[in-house]
Amino acid sequence: MKFETVLSKVRKLAEKADVSNVDFLAVQVNLTDTEPNVFYVEVKDHKINVEPYDYHDRNCAITIKSDDFNKLIFGKLDPVAAFTIGKIKVDGDVGKALEFSKLLKKPGYNDV
Repeated sequence: MKFETVLSKVRKLAEKADVSNVDFLAVQVNLTDTEPNVFYVEVKDHKINVEPYDYHDRNCAITIKSDDFNKLIFGKLDPVAAFTIGKIKVDGDVGKALEFSKLLKKPGYNDV
């Protein structure tokens, strides 16, 4: 899957995300099979941003293949199972990575 496609899907999800209960969350996503291969999702002051850059002041970084990330955001890949079998690697706060995956799996997101 192309990087631009993944980024576009995440931005569409971000437009619908309910971040009213999230004070701060910064997750960098490293895709192992695209070039460029990094973007971040930041929730700050109840607003969400998705940008194609490294994010050094993050809660965690997730490393994953683009197809697996697509499955994750559409609820077809369980994040805990994927972590357990090594499809997702997390550098940093695993709890924040799980919070991030739940943020993306809210009802109604499968119509992106």
